[in-house]
Amino acid sequence: MRISAKTDYAVRAAVELAAAESAVAAAGGSGNGLITAEAIAEAQDIPLRFLLNILADLRRDGLVSSRRGTEGGWRLARPASAITVADIIRAIDGPLANVAGLRPEQLDYTGTAQPLRDLWIALRFSIRDVLEKVTLGDLAAGALPPPVGQRTRDPDAWQPH
Repeated sequence: MRISAKTDYAVRAAVELAAAESAVAAAGGSGNGLITAEAIAEAQDIPLRFLLNILADLRRDGLVSSRRGTEGGWRLARPASAITVADIIRAIDGPLANVAGLRPEQLDYTGTAQPLRDLWIALRFSIRDVLEKVTLGDLAAGALPPPVGQRTRDPDAWQPH
């Protein structure tokens, strides 16, 4: 699976927003939980103009909201625990797995290539099995859910095959 720079930036920005949400909760709810695009860009070393386009994409998908003005900024539109990494990726790049722009179930192979559709569907399931289990809340808290974290303990996971 290839993660684009735009998607990487989007996930990092969303985790920054989740951390701001968490800080407000830890402070007993004081503060508005808004963070400026400039602060996100600086914290995550993301070019501001690029970040603003990303935030617009995330807002269009209902994942973030914004408020203008001196007290303005960005925040998650839903609790961090209700937004998965898969949600962010889909908002930026579309479906998690596709072949030449088609979803795997839309493919129709003939002859010896027939099993490929099932392979692509199995691959999509595996990707979803990880990305739909990890929320922005998990990442902001600095921990992966146990089933996902367990995958990183296999030495083969670290091999650049």
